[in-house]
Amino acid sequence: MNWRPPLLAELAVVRRSGLVESRHLGSLLALDADGSVALSLGDPDATVLPRSTTKPLQALACLTAGAPLTGPELAIAAGSHTGEDAHVDVVRALLERASLDEAALQCPADWPEDEGTRHRLIRAGFDRSRVRMNCSGKHAAMLLASAVNGWDTETYLDPAHPLQQRVRAVTAELTGAPVRHDAIDGCGAPLFGTTVRGLATAFRSLRVAADGPAALVASAMRTHPYFVGGTGHQNSAVMELVPGTVAKGGAEGVIGVAGPDGQAVAMKVVDGNPRATTLLALTVLGALGVDVSAAAAWTSVPVLGGGVPVGAIEPGADVQAWLESR
Repeated sequence: MNWRPPLLAELAVVRRSGLVESRHLGSLLALDADGSVALSLGDPDATVLPRSTTKPLQALACLTAGAPLTGPELAIAAGSHTGEDAHVDVVRALLERASLDEAALQCPADWPEDEGTRHRLIRAGFDRSRVRMNCSGKHAAMLLASAVNGWDTETYLDPAHPLQQRVRAVTAELTGAPVRHDAIDGCGAPLFGTTVRGLATAFRSLRVAADGPAALVASAMRTHPYFVGGTGHQNSAVMELVPGTVAKGGAEGVIGVAGPDGQAVAMKVVDGNPRATTLLALTVLGALGVDVSAAAAWTSVPVLGGGVPVGAIEPGADVQAWLESR
């Protein structure tokens, strides 16, 4: 077998008490406001699974399929919510508009990610549920898109389903490249492989769209960031604190963020740990001219010892070299 490891760049390091304890390697691509490549590290053309970073594209597919999504409904379709009551209310409203109930959701049952909500439900005797799962907004939007078209709602996760074929087409169009790999995401939905370059291109396309469905998705995310994530969620915080940004992270160290003037950054951390992704995205966007000062708390991730900072997660050598060269 002629396998060889891909090109990897050092994206971030974890420094504890003056010693580099861990290193995060991966690929990163940043686009300037005019769409030109400002930074390319690792192998941005290697195939990656975008995980939940692709949700804005899935929401766009639902919208273009005719799903009547606006405001918080469109934002939650593009997001990974934390399962708070307000999120669940929107998901249930989407299902009701499709003349369906929670039993139609085919995402796994889960506890809400919001700690306070989770503890409250456990104390009250509730169990895991599909509607509290972070992907239920996307699933409800897919069901609504299927219902308004008369498509089968029981097979909405089948890769051959008309809606999933539309998701595939939208993914190829926005990323500028054919789908590279077919997989199944953690929530059970089809997942279409792309590249870090493709993700950066897609997020820039969402942000610079002047009108049409893509502009509606980006606007809903920016206007209703709470429904893209939730209380204390990093995606929500970035969009709340840095006006005009569109941000969506995913599992296994993937993220895409676009700035107000069309700057964009996407990355994949190959060890799958996302702890440095928001820090890196904001740092790179800041170097490209985006004012990220209001999000300073998210550009510095402390490393704790005994409950107090003894170090920090920092840009790795390859990112630092680029920053110093500017």
